[in-house]
Amino acid sequence: MTTPSALPGPSTSAAVPAPAGPAADGSPGRRGALGPVGLVLAGGISVQFGGALAVSLMPRAGALGVVALRLLVAAIVLLVVCRPRLRGHSRTDWNTVILFGLVMGAMNGLFYQAVARIPLGPAVTLEVLGPLALSVLASRRAINILWAALALAGVFLLGGGVGDLDPVGAAFALGAGAMWAAYIIFSARTGRRFPQADGLALAMAVAAVLFLPLGIAESGTKLLDPVTLSLGAAVAILSSVLPYTLELLALRHLPASTFAILMSLEPALAAAAGFLVLSQALTATEAAAIALVIAASMGAVRTQVGRGRAKAKEKT
Repeated sequence: MTTPSALPGPSTSAAVPAPAGPAADGSPGRRGALGPVGLVLAGGISVQFGGALAVSLMPRAGALGVVALRLLVAAIVLLVVCRPRLRGHSRTDWNTVILFGLVMGAMNGLFYQAVARIPLGPAVTLEVLGPLALSVLASRRAINILWAALALAGVFLLGGGVGDLDPVGAAFALGAGAMWAAYIIFSARTGRRFPQADGLALAMAVAAVLFLPLGIAESGTKLLDPVTLSLGAAVAILSSVLPYTLELLALRHLPASTFAILMSLEPALAAAAGFLVLSQALTATEAAAIALVIAASMGAVRTQVGRGRAKAKEKT
């Protein structure tokens, strides 16, 4: 599961602050690139190890309980840090941020239902198909047939080549991917209507309010256990607060296209976290499937970037 600022594909630049400081050709200088890239990778590692910690917490709090704790703690931290202004917004502004929060809550809920049933690496791989499909559709170039074919081959290997992959868990992961694509769209709209991260903080609060009753219904007083609360807070920090901060800092100096390509590595990071924390070893088939989806995601991003540069040259 990605973070609020982790928006791959063509919508990345619309949803996050424009990167400052790259060279005139749109790429960062050689010396300046390693720092932002390191921040993005650190954010991705934090997200996926937070996801692994969430899986280990599910026997204590349930999938919905973990989602409720993560969203609640993340909302509190973002509201305290951002202190969003509540007055002066139109009805359309509020409708947008509420829909953004609903999509965010659904994305988290579906994903955690997925990782409760299937390994973390395959779950993130299937989830990434949502943003990948959005990027392919937005580009509308013939080469995208290749990227779509690679992605479908990866899905076939995960679904048809791996006999023990729970179809219900896979369906939840695909649903989370669809919500991720919707998340990208509403994140961009919210970013245009609210300054800084105000819209994100308000949307996170909406998602927390939405899921808190579901978490209480599933886990009840278990959510009040000090150990559960502490682990839930750690999940929120690792999966939302810390990576969001790191990626926001990175995007001040890193082109959005480079950021999107780095985010394509999330299935591999998730597989590593699943192996190290949850002892979820990959088969050769699963590894090949993840590699195909990563290649398709990177290719789609590069195609979209090339299309954007071509349009820029035509205008000049």
